[in-house]
Amino acid sequence: MKVLILAGGYGTRISEESQFKPKPMIEIGGKPILWHIMKYYSAWGFNDFIILGGYKQYVIKEFFADYFLHNSDVSFNLETNEMKVLDEHSEKWTVTVVDTGLDTMTGGRIKRVEKYVGGEPFMLTYGDGVSNVDLNELLAFHKKHGKTATVTMIRFAQQKGVIDYAPDGQIRAFREKYREDGDVINAGFMVFNPEIFRYLESDRTILEQDTMQRLADQGELMGYLHKGFWQCMDTQREKKKLEDLWARKQAPWKIWED
Repeated sequence: MKVLILAGGYGTRISEESQFKPKPMIEIGGKPILWHIMKYYSAWGFNDFIILGGYKQYVIKEFFADYFLHNSDVSFNLETNEMKVLDEHSEKWTVTVVDTGLDTMTGGRIKRVEKYVGGEPFMLTYGDGVSNVDLNELLAFHKKHGKTATVTMIRFAQQKGVIDYAPDGQIRAFREKYREDGDVINAGFMVFNPEIFRYLESDRTILEQDTMQRLADQGELMGYLHKGFWQCMDTQREKKKLEDLWARKQAPWKIWED
């Protein structure tokens, strides 16, 4: 199953670093948060990635083009212009990086990679959030209910889009947060059947507004409630929180072996 990662936004709320690189390439513990997300999926056996790039997408391409340089010991023979990888740290990944446009909305970005998905169910998440969600349980939940889409929900007190959902996980509405609201929000880590592409009309389609509400209205959107760890990286404060967890070797998303 392919994993799509949204990595094309401007990252304006963390502009101290995103002015130089896409937000998913901002580092936690010396590695881009995009790498952390991919390592997490890979630990569950998902190794086929499509990166939906946009703003400064060439930085992502260059990172994977030079992956050995970033992650292995290498020897350079300057006389013969040869490079030898000494201590190889490879991944079992297939990585497709697609330029989905500078100002394309989230739904439009997904629509642009339809030809690479192959008419099969796929996973999707944001390139700026980590979690310890059980991906096998999430996928089983998605297969069991048979609807078009599943989003992972978490309880998080922050000004983000709110989910109105029934006890069985049926999502009734997506909307902006009100002062009196609870704190159940969309955390990414989504699963879609290929029918989702029928709901994606153009580059201006916003997944979290137009598409999600249409799915909810038609009873085709379900929510999987995750009660464990989740954290996005919208600000320097949130980046520091993730850095501290990683430095103390207490990062809940770090489930792979070194």
